[in-house]
Amino acid sequence: MLARIDLRGSTPTLAELRRALPRGGTDVNAVLDTVTPVVHAVAETGTPAALEFGEKFDGVRPASVRVPAQVIADALAGLDDQVADALRESIDRARKVHSDQRRETTRTQVVDGGIVSEKWIPVRRVGLYVPGGNAVYPSSVIMNVVPAQEAGVGSLVVASPPQKDFGGWPHPTILAACALLGVDEVWAVGGAQGVALLAYGGTDTDAADEPNAVLDPVDLITGPGNIYVTAAKRLCRSVVGIDSEAGPTEIAILADDSADAGILASDLISQAEHDVLAASVLVTDSAELADAVDAALEQQVAATKHRERVTTALSGQQSGVVLVDDVEAGLAVVDAYAAEHLEIQTCDAAAVADRVHNAGAIFVGPYAPVSLGDYCAGSNHVLPTSGSARFASGLSVQTFLKGVHVIDYDEAALREVADKVVTLADAEDLPGHGDAVKQRFAGSARS
Repeated sequence: MLARIDLRGSTPTLAELRRALPRGGTDVNAVLDTVTPVVHAVAETGTPAALEFGEKFDGVRPASVRVPAQVIADALAGLDDQVADALRESIDRARKVHSDQRRETTRTQVVDGGIVSEKWIPVRRVGLYVPGGNAVYPSSVIMNVVPAQEAGVGSLVVASPPQKDFGGWPHPTILAACALLGVDEVWAVGGAQGVALLAYGGTDTDAADEPNAVLDPVDLITGPGNIYVTAAKRLCRSVVGIDSEAGPTEIAILADDSADAGILASDLISQAEHDVLAASVLVTDSAELADAVDAALEQQVAATKHRERVTTALSGQQSGVVLVDDVEAGLAVVDAYAAEHLEIQTCDAAAVADRVHNAGAIFVGPYAPVSLGDYCAGSNHVLPTSGSARFASGLSVQTFLKGVHVIDYDEAALREVADKVVTLADAEDLPGHGDAVKQRFAGSARS
């Protein structure tokens, strides 16, 4: 089921590794011509365009963009008790982790009378996108909302596609998760039109004098979505900030012969059930383990609920087994791949994990599956994809904070370095910069 790439007996360069490794992904450029008119129309006319495109693409038109408070309350009241308990546990654990991420103001005395501070200011208003599609994602509500709240964001809105089966509102479990988090502003809008409406804002279908009629634009949009959502985020990033351009989800597992083939197979399947484009990659120095995983996959895939989707993902060009000479070579492979989710299932897994440079999140040992991180580890599951873990981080409190330098120099401190500022300004042929310093001491020089 999984294609094999045999790197044993070779020492490929980093460039050769990147070319050789399985990688699917999507071409955002291919849909820009489709998405651009949607974004432009919403930018020009706001809500009417967003609702029209939603009706066209989703087959449903909600009575209003903003979900009524009673609908949100009813969703929570109707939530299964076990699901509610699980969501509360997930929220509690996420708060515990994210509350420790808040940065403190730093204050550096450069010289006597010269101080530079860096303070962290929350983004004023954020839009948190929660997708629909193949599954329901209340966990994505938690992963977006908790770090924003812990950062101190004062105004946030969750946007999620309207659903035909639920009166044109987002899925009730999404709404219930919002209620558990204290989120009272939810928009029933998704896709490219949802991203555009978050970026540009508008007026709801309610009377203009209603308090909830104004749909204020946001300053930052976070959260994953399909290729159309990603394209819209790219088009809107000159207007608002975005967290990332998310590609299809992916897992890589670095394993040796100490790993359990059945566990590895189940973890590969768990990622493949997200999407036919999802990537599942096993890196191992044991051909025997690879054979055992193939056998376990045949058995487990036949019994899994989303068999067709999983089979398509596992047999796609984005998935496969990479055979290497040893764990050292395996580390080079997983660093070159830079997986969204990386599992380490080797002897002394913690020590191996410490040597990884590139991964969105690292799961250590057989009892830390990716699904734990998806729901209840306390970590965040909005992570960099498509190799961007080489330079990007997952969603965190820092995503919603801006670092601002505050420069406070008195006269003596500026005078001490004034000649250096003038020298550098002249060296860059920007004499006005130097004059701005000289002017401050012109009066004292004349006196």
